Amino acid sequence: MNGPLRVLELRSACGAGGGPEKTIILGAKNATPGIEVTVCYIRDVRDGAFSVGDRARQYGVDYVEVVERGSFDRGVWSALRDIVRTRGIDIVHAHDYKTDLLALLLGRAERIVPLATAHGWTGHSGRERRLYYPLDKQLLRRFPVTIAVSSEIRSELIRKGADPGRVRVVLNGIDHRAFRRDRSSEQRVRADLGIRPGDIVIGSIGRLEPQKRFDLLIEACAALRERWPRLRLLIAGEGSLRGELKALAQRRLPGPACQLLGHRADVVHLHHAFDFYVQSSDYEGTPNSVLEAMALETPIVATDAGGTSDILRLDLDGLIVPCGDPRVLATAIERALTQPGPAAARVRSAHRRVETTLSFDRRMAAVEGIYMELAARLPRRGLPLPSEECA
Repeated sequence: MNGPLRVLELRSACGAGGGPEKTIILGAKNATPGIEVTVCYIRDVRDGAFSVGDRARQYGVDYVEVVERGSFDRGVWSALRDIVRTRGIDIVHAHDYKTDLLALLLGRAERIVPLATAHGWTGHSGRERRLYYPLDKQLLRRFPVTIAVSSEIRSELIRKGADPGRVRVVLNGIDHRAFRRDRSSEQRVRADLGIRPGDIVIGSIGRLEPQKRFDLLIEACAALRERWPRLRLLIAGEGSLRGELKALAQRRLPGPACQLLGHRADVVHLHHAFDFYVQSSDYEGTPNSVLEAMALETPIVATDAGGTSDILRLDLDGLIVPCGDPRVLATAIERALTQPGPAAARVRSAHRRVETTLSFDRRMAAVEGIYMELAARLPRRGLPLPSEECA
């Protein structure tokens, strides 16, 4: 094709978003010459906490926002068609159930090819579980290619009828150059957080929502405090369960033993205070927080949620336990505490893995390879649009 390939990264999110926002924005910033990426977010006008746009602008990416005044605002459709036309978009890359539908419709109405990335279905509302997510899995069958961020997500899509040849696993990656540990700053960071010499700090980062199971992590740490009285738990993140988790922590880990730090943008800074990173989730796509811990050389204990085992190899890069059992999680944390030699070996292995197999450069190459593959499907300018969506 003549000229650059133009991609619209399309997503609907609220507040500060989550892991996909990091991947989308960094991918746009680091796009290969010849591929021009516009990041477009659909933002609810009532969302006063929305901050994804600020992050995108800080990275200097081409960013545009569509404001919706309700879940079925017809103005969103005309705004998206205008963006596609004025920017000469070739591929619309959707990232959630709402934008999956919009990308398919744009594929019928405009001269674009739709692409989707399935990050997982982590919502917990009844409407999402009973309506939106089942419909999304059917929509994803209609894309020429769907990127699954874990093998578990790919298997789920195939179970729901997707053509296996159209579902590609591309694991999330991380820019290890941006996530580096400076051992000389650890004591200063710990002091800033009120951590005393000799304290053992368990850290975790994520939205305070049911699937993250921070209640389970609090219970596991409470059990460990009986034998490790200097153990402390720091949880960074915001969400609907803040009040409930705060009350649980006050009962089970009183005083300074547990701190809910709220939303934090300084992940690198926080990891310098952590002795161990623990993921307690029941469900994940491919957890960016685990990738960050791998890059920042923090020993990891994680539940086998979603794509965790795709990135973190059992007993090679971290300790992995079944989901849902605080006693099993506590046992694994204690194993890491009492065996520093094997824990250090796992840290070295994990760091090598994010420098190679799980590097963001490798992920970018895989996704951009799919872009170039889809470019061959683009309708030639001046010819009539096909009557059906791309197949």
